[in-house]
Amino acid sequence: MSETIEYGNVYFLYRPRIDTEQVESLEDVQRVYLVLSPHGKKRYRLLVMGRKRLPEIHDGGERYWGFVGGVEDSAVKLRKEFEAETYETKTRGTRQVPPARPAGEGVYALVEHGGHTHLAYALELPKEPDEVQKELNIAPEASFIVSVKNPDKPSPPSAGLGRRQQARFPKHLMEKFRDRRFIEIEPPDYLDYEGAELMMIGAREDAERELEIDLDPQDEDVNSAEMFSDLRIRKSRHPIEPLFEGRWE
Repeated sequence: MSETIEYGNVYFLYRPRIDTEQVESLEDVQRVYLVLSPHGKKRYRLLVMGRKRLPEIHDGGERYWGFVGGVEDSAVKLRKEFEAETYETKTRGTRQVPPARPAGEGVYALVEHGGHTHLAYALELPKEPDEVQKELNIAPEASFIVSVKNPDKPSPPSAGLGRRQQARFPKHLMEKFRDRRFIEIEPPDYLDYEGAELMMIGAREDAERELEIDLDPQDEDVNSAEMFSDLRIRKSRHPIEPLFEGRWE
């Protein structure tokens, strides 16, 4: 039996490496993001992936670390996270952090199934994944087992946020850990705290059939895509091509 505990829009984005205008491969990517916007809530959650792609689903599923990088009650406040940034260094002079670029849009559901919380999604845009989506491992449809880490427990080697960066959950959420290191994300309120650390494990490509849910993806194009109306990602040549043409510039 499955129980859908949350449903909403998901946006996939990536940021090129510093001073990189021409993105030709995964080597030119600095970070990959997911934005979860649950229906019925004024909430925009920025998930930062620990690696530059989503976990593989085959061969038992890869385990990737990630964290909640920001939570806002409006898209306007979140937009600054994706803007370009310029800063000065003593040795290299002026450096440019490029703006984030879109890589996909769809719908998602958080689903309780078999004692786990699944993050399932179905793409609405692009219609068919191409080179960019394949590089970032964004399948047309997939699900991941997602769990949240107890901030009182140590992180795995070479992973995890510093103590001051970790989430400070309220007492009623901390009590649910019961001294465990990871637990399922139930309720989804854990995702509403910046610094919440997550473990994502690749689970299924046929998410709807396996979880017995209906994600109901809609037909989207450049004029109807929420990514552009909500986050105001620039519709210039560079950000638009990976999403609508399915290739690196």
